Amino acid sequence: MSASVTESRLTRRFAKLKEQNRSAFVTFITANDPNPSFFREVLEGLPTAGADIIELGMPFSDPMADGPSIQLSSQRALKAGVTIDDVLDAVKDMRDWEMDTPVILMGYYNPIYRYGPEEFSRAAANAGVDGVIIVDLPPEEAEELNQHLRANNLHMIFLAAPTTDETRLPRVLDHASGFVYYVAVKGVTGTKSADMAEVGQRIAAMRKQTDLPLGVGFGIRTAAQAAEVAEFADAVVVGSAIVDIIAEGLDDHGKPEVGLSTRVLDAVKDLAVGVRSARGGEAIPVAAQGAPT
Repeated sequence: MSASVTESRLTRRFAKLKEQNRSAFVTFITANDPNPSFFREVLEGLPTAGADIIELGMPFSDPMADGPSIQLSSQRALKAGVTIDDVLDAVKDMRDWEMDTPVILMGYYNPIYRYGPEEFSRAAANAGVDGVIIVDLPPEEAEELNQHLRANNLHMIFLAAPTTDETRLPRVLDHASGFVYYVAVKGVTGTKSADMAEVGQRIAAMRKQTDLPLGVGFGIRTAAQAAEVAEFADAVVVGSAIVDIIAEGLDDHGKPEVGLSTRVLDAVKDLAVGVRSARGGEAIPVAAQGAPT
C-alpha cells in the first residue's frame, strides 16, 4: 500500500533544500543519552548547528541494526530510565521553540506494540514528530502500525540496503513515505566506512524507480565523507560519529564533562559545513547560513 502523507514539515524541508540544490543533513542522537538534561541541551542546539532533520533514537535493549556506539548510548539512556513518553515529551517541549525542523524517531517495534500502535501514532503526532523508522518492521508487516501513522499524517520511512535486490526493492519503495533511507554498508551502524562510488551507483539506480528523496546513512563519520555523499544523495545521515563524541566525554561515573555539549555541537557544525559545501556550495560557517525555512 502506498503512503498517503503528502504535505508535512518533512516534505516542505526536502522541497526547500531541492530549491537550494543541496542535501539535507540528518543528525542522529539517542534520546536521554546519557541523561535527560544533557540530551535536551544538545537537542536544543542542533538546528542552529546545522541539522536540517533530527533523528532521535528510542532506546531499545535488543537492537539488530545498531553497532556498539549506539548500543552503548541506548544502554546509558535505559539506565537513566527513559521511556517512549519521555522521548515524546522532549519533542513536545522542543516544539515550544522550534517548529520548522522535522523530527523522526528511530526504534524497534516491540516497545511500540506494547504502547499500542494507534496510541503511539496519536501521541507522536501530538508531540510534533514527523515520521518514524522502525528497523525491524519490514513493509509486509508494517500495516498494523502504518495505517495509524498515515491517519495522523506521519511518515513511515523504510530502509533499503546493499542486499535489497531488484525483486524486493519495489515493495520497499511502494510502502515508503517521506524519504527512503539507504544503508550504505552491510552490517550495523558505525563499524565500517562506505564505498561511496558503489553507493552513488545504487542511489542513481533507485532514483529511476521513485520520486521520494533518497537518504544515505551508516559509515559516514567525517565532513569529507558527508560532502561526498551530499553530492548525489538527498540526505546524509550521521549518527555513530556524534554519539561517540558524547561517549568519549563522559567521566568515570557516566556524567558529561564540562563543555561536552559544545564539543558535540561544534562537531555537528563541521559535518554540516561538509554537507553544505557539496554541489558547488560555499563552505561557510553554518551560523552565517541559517536553517532553511
